[in-house]
Amino acid sequence: MKVCIPHEAGLPLLGPLPADVSVSVDTAPVDVDFWVPPFLAPPDVVELAGAMPHLKVVQLMSAGADRWAGRLRDGVQLCDARGVHDSSTSEWVLTAILSYLRDFPYFVRTGRQWAYRQTDELAGKRVLIVGAGSIGAAVEARLAPFEVSVTSVARRARDGVHGVDELPSLLPSADVVVVLVPLTPATTGLVSAEFLAAMPDGALLVNAARGPVVDTDAVLAETASGRIGYATDVTEPEPLPASHPLWDLPNVLITPHVAGSVRGLFRRAYELAGAQVRRFAAGEPLINVVVDGY
Repeated sequence: MKVCIPHEAGLPLLGPLPADVSVSVDTAPVDVDFWVPPFLAPPDVVELAGAMPHLKVVQLMSAGADRWAGRLRDGVQLCDARGVHDSSTSEWVLTAILSYLRDFPYFVRTGRQWAYRQTDELAGKRVLIVGAGSIGAAVEARLAPFEVSVTSVARRARDGVHGVDELPSLLPSADVVVVLVPLTPATTGLVSAEFLAAMPDGALLVNAARGPVVDTDAVLAETASGRIGYATDVTEPEPLPASHPLWDLPNVLITPHVAGSVRGLFRRAYELAGAQVRRFAAGEPLINVVVDGY
């Protein structure tokens, strides 16, 4: 079985592999059975899969599979990196919430002035997590020590989790709304003008999902008025042009899609890839198989 990975440093991180498995390092392989594409590869990378007649598995390093879902031929299994980004993205979410509420962007902008002011706090806040997957669970776990109440929402209701159809009744009581859904046709534009209008004055929207999940014009209108705050790691378009008015708003915090870009990423991603190769070689079911974009 031929396996291809994008980084030389990933070879020892795969762990022991069966003797009949050969691993090459390339960002654009010609023909392999099991392919690990580069992390944050350009959108056209998916087209390379069409030139691999023996391809059976694409194992992503990203939690999101929106660029790949529905674009591989029948018989090719697409697997995402569920679990790999739980710690890093949940850390980003907590950092964004705390930085915004404690006015760190304001203090940075004041330069060397001793600009004392009273800030908001996380304690006592009502947090609504939209996207109750593994990253959502990691965010909830990290929020536990901060004396907050957490409500979670998923596609469908289950024990302890509300369904997405309940959002209109949940949003008005949320101080912080964290969006963590994958990008699918159903979630594109989920955070619409109506969604934002249902949030209370002074609430904070946190987007750690994908840019198109949020209607950019709608969030610009709400933040430009000063009614709500916005912290995001993703934008639409992306990169966000330097001239875009979101950059200039004091109640908007933007980072350049870095939530998952941490030192431990490749170790976790290649450990997952190695485990998947061993499962596939043994004829065992793979984990993290993407179905309907999830």
